Amino acid sequence: MQPAHVSQNGSTGYATTDDFHRIFSEDMNSLYLLGLLLTADARKAEQCFVEGVGNSVEGNPVFREWARSWARRSIIQEAIQMIKPAQEKLTVTNTGPVRLEIEPRLGAILDLDALERFVFVMSVLEGYSDQDCSILLGCSRQTLVNARSRALEHLANTTEIVGTYREGLQSTYTLASN
Repeated sequence: MQPAHVSQNGSTGYATTDDFHRIFSEDMNSLYLLGLLLTADARKAEQCFVEGVGNSVEGNPVFREWARSWARRSIIQEAIQMIKPAQEKLTVTNTGPVRLEIEPRLGAILDLDALERFVFVMSVLEGYSDQDCSILLGCSRQTLVNARSRALEHLANTTEIVGTYREGLQSTYTLASN
């Protein structure tokens, strides 16, 4: 008798290395954008991408249909490890050169302090629940709710920002060039 995770044709229902390489290749721009919005740093965004590939390929088995969301989660986890936003003291990251690389309507996100930025991207743009966000970020739900409220206050055109982000996910997102 075959294990439950092996189909009758002998293949598993789990994502393979090739599946993750394909996802990171197809979604390169949107995964990089996710890292860029979280870290507000082009080099750190690249590092998140590279580490995300490695962690997805070498990590625990993931069902094939969850592989794309797992890839996005790996970028988020890498960014959290790098920036440690819940431990930051309400400081805004220097966003000088990044502004040239990002779609102007999304640039306002970079003006948020680290925790506000992570909470906004994770909960509003990526759709993570408050519980998932607070667990991943290592902060209380109240801290999360307060950070999101501050972020929404700063981002008066939130609907436009969310629309721009979602459009970028549905098509091949291109970062603004010089």
